[in-house]
Amino acid sequence: MKIVVSLDSFKGSLSSLEAGAAVRSGILSVFPDDHVLVFPLADGGEGTVDALTSGLGGTCISVTVIGPLGTKIHSRFGWLEETRTAIIEMADAAGLALVPESQRNPLQTTSYGVGELIAAAYVHGARHFLIGIGGSATNDCGLGMLAALGVKFAGVPDVPLGRDLACVRSIDARALTKYQDCRFDIACDVNPPLCGETGCSQIFAPQKGASPEVCAQMDRSISAFAHLTEAAIPGAATDMDLPGAGAAGGLGFAFHTYLHGTLTAGAPLVLRYTGIERELVDADVLITGEGCLDAQTAMGKAPAVLAARAKELNPRCLTLALAGTCTKGADALNEQCIDAYFPILSAPMARTNAMAPAETKKNLSRTSAQLLRLIHGVTQAP
Repeated sequence: MKIVVSLDSFKGSLSSLEAGAAVRSGILSVFPDDHVLVFPLADGGEGTVDALTSGLGGTCISVTVIGPLGTKIHSRFGWLEETRTAIIEMADAAGLALVPESQRNPLQTTSYGVGELIAAAYVHGARHFLIGIGGSATNDCGLGMLAALGVKFAGVPDVPLGRDLACVRSIDARALTKYQDCRFDIACDVNPPLCGETGCSQIFAPQKGASPEVCAQMDRSISAFAHLTEAAIPGAATDMDLPGAGAAGGLGFAFHTYLHGTLTAGAPLVLRYTGIERELVDADVLITGEGCLDAQTAMGKAPAVLAARAKELNPRCLTLALAGTCTKGADALNEQCIDAYFPILSAPMARTNAMAPAETKKNLSRTSAQLLRLIHGVTQAP
């Protein structure tokens, strides 16, 4: 039996590939002749660098950058030598998890470190960039990132913060010509426009610490910045309504407008690069999942996207999902693409115990073995 395994990370417990390896181990413990293939899974947010770099046989390059609060932090990018591809996770340089809750305020954060990662990867030899922009702490429309890449903004400091958007008087983007031979694939986990009621400031800035007044202020500043960009890059203003322009606090707009990046939904982009699709064509079973299966999973998160793609390529493929927790909202998955989903816990236990890596591995392995016993039993029945 051919089984494709690809789970998103169990956050706080196992990486994507660690979870997949536990499932594979469980299956092979009872059916050693099964053909089990493990692939990484991510959607452009946290875990994208680790999942893709490990899954594609790359290496991680350490870089010291300026973090979202303007202090130096340790970051990294994934490196695929054969294709000269850099895999970057903006959350690792300007992510919300890097900012203590008491200090969250998008007026005081910067995406500068993201630009430093790009510049370092370029010097390393990268000409193709795969960049996930989920989980940002910033709402600076890429001002910091662009400054790190050499764009000159009159009226702002060398390392600009979100508040400095309102102070930009003119833009000189000529330094970006060095990147004209590069290709930027941007994995977005959301697709809002840049401004307005559904734009980045009104919808996402509150979770980054912005008050209603700050949200309105930043929306005006970002709109003014986008129109000012028009003077440096004709046609920029029309990019404001592009789906994904508002992703990561306007970073989507900056990538598309200044670096000609292609904005793509994160999960499908990751699937394309892992090569999993060609193995799904004749797979008997797909096992996917994540730490918690809920209503949000059914709204386009990586496991749901993968399962839907499996059904498109191979309608006979049995699609199963595993999770530490399954809420009532996960039932929507059965109506879309998941034939059945299963929680892996075998007994009530404290959350900290359930999320211990060793416990999660054991539960994934045991549940997978039991599922395959059932599947083999049904398919081999007379």
